[in-house]
Amino acid sequence: MYQVSKQNPEEIYSSNRILQALKQARTQIEAAEQKKREPIAIIGIGCRFPGGVNDTQTFWHLLQNGVDAIDKIPPQRWNVEHYYHPDPNTPGKMYTRYGGFLDEVDSFDCQFFGISPREAVNMDPQQRLLLEVSWEALENAGIAPERLQGSKTGVFMGIGFEDYSLFHLNSGDSTWINAYNSLGNTRSIASGRLSYVLGLQGLNLFLDTSCSSSSLGVHLACQSLRSGESDLALAGGVSLILSPEPTIAFCKLKALSTDGRCKTFDAAADGYTRGEGCGIVVLKRLSDAVADGDQILALIKGSAVNHDGKSNGLTAPNGSAQESLIRQALENAKVEPSQIQYVEAHGTGTPLGDPIEVLALNKVLAQGRSEDEPLKIGSVKTNFGHLEPAAGIASLIKVVLSLQHQQIPPHLHFKNPNPYIPWAKLPIVVPTELTPWDSKTGKRLAGVSSFGMSGTNVHLILEEAPKQATQVKSWDSNERPLHILSLSATTEQGLQDLAQSYEKFIESNSTAAIADICFTANTGRSHFDYRLALVAKSTEQLLMQLQAFAAKQNTLGLVKGQLTSKKRPKIAFLFTGQGSQYANIPHSAPQTVPEGNYGDEKSKLA
Repeated sequence: MYQVSKQNPEEIYSSNRILQALKQARTQIEAAEQKKREPIAIIGIGCRFPGGVNDTQTFWHLLQNGVDAIDKIPPQRWNVEHYYHPDPNTPGKMYTRYGGFLDEVDSFDCQFFGISPREAVNMDPQQRLLLEVSWEALENAGIAPERLQGSKTGVFMGIGFEDYSLFHLNSGDSTWINAYNSLGNTRSIASGRLSYVLGLQGLNLFLDTSCSSSSLGVHLACQSLRSGESDLALAGGVSLILSPEPTIAFCKLKALSTDGRCKTFDAAADGYTRGEGCGIVVLKRLSDAVADGDQILALIKGSAVNHDGKSNGLTAPNGSAQESLIRQALENAKVEPSQIQYVEAHGTGTPLGDPIEVLALNKVLAQGRSEDEPLKIGSVKTNFGHLEPAAGIASLIKVVLSLQHQQIPPHLHFKNPNPYIPWAKLPIVVPTELTPWDSKTGKRLAGVSSFGMSGTNVHLILEEAPKQATQVKSWDSNERPLHILSLSATTEQGLQDLAQSYEKFIESNSTAAIADICFTANTGRSHFDYRLALVAKSTEQLLMQLQAFAAKQNTLGLVKGQLTSKKRPKIAFLFTGQGSQYANIPHSAPQTVPEGNYGDEKSKLA
């Protein structure tokens, strides 16, 4: 016989409390873990890259058409022939004449940002570019920059060289030094100035880990968002080639290609070519982006960072470190290796680095893959060179656009596969044509690798945007028969340029809803003194009005002017009631409201 013990009510109550506390603790732990791994939404992009790229639309055009944007070094930078010599051992000389360059890096609308011309000319153009592209990224996200003043918006920027300082601060002539160029050429000021101009009060970091700088910025921004330290983040990087000295130094390292092309994964790979540019992404926690109704371009599922440690040389890559890095990123993203369909490789086109990277990818991501679903790899460096501190953000933006268009752009200069890579044994392919991005196993997922010459490595895992986030509301034409598009700029010419950009956008996006275009322009942009308002019922009519404005023609529904007073006008609403009168009532207003027309007549009185 077993004797059944009897618990008293106090013991039962105590046991229930302990059980409830354990359940609550488990729920809190699970919530905390989920918060640590919450996907980060990319809600806005700004970019300037070689080949005339000044937005995501022109960038995708370059990518999908396989454009080679490499060109000769512009004479405005330096006298190429003076510094050129084919012998890499010739002191003070470079053996390349090529690179990927931006147009008009000396142009800057300083008044737009409240900066005097004297200060602007002493500012590193990299600082100017960060201001412009960050502003464009916020507008792309539908966020009016002035709304961020005092917000917990973090800034994480990769910046490398200080070429511009050689023209005054570090020129050797101390009489050229002034208060403006001392601040204008300090890299920490570049990111700090961005927070200052926009009034941001979140974490602000400038990062330099060489080639992985901007990717590290994205990684740290994601961590800051997940921890609650930031509610919004600007992450990216900038790099400009303004003086010959760094190029000479890389030639002494024999790191650069003689013909100015990154021939990544090819037998002819002999180094990389230098490129310049700037890329910025606007990041937000996915839950907040969905709640706020933001456009979601793609998701950052996870990321990881490590260092090569002791390798074959200070700048030599470490294959085992790369393997460990990718595994960490997969674990952080809770993604299986087989789910990754594409990797945007670091892929500089060096005879040492390419085989190491491909073999590391194979070991982690390609095991057990079937021949009909190989891992696809590519590198944007084949299009416009290695952007060094801004290279990672260029790669990330390329992948975001590829996910959106569900296509993988062609990888250039791949003619004879590198013989040190056993391609026949690897389920890895390099697309050389525009390739559909099919996904038979679920959502589209990609990896982005950045390996710094400093040894700091970063890998990001990206996923296509949730379908519910990409669905566009079907607007009923009867819901609002007319829409207003309001545009503004700080100058008359700026207004003309802005209107022209909207004209080009509508021409190339004929299916875009007029309600979405107008809403974003009206609420997601800052408003300035030179203003244009267009009233239209369709995108076709809107396009006609924009064309009329460009031709300086007056047309119905087009109003333009300049704001002359900063004082906000007072607005009053009058609800008189039926038959009410007041002193000095206008003779045109009815003295009584006819029955059956209350709404219409009250609107007229108001």
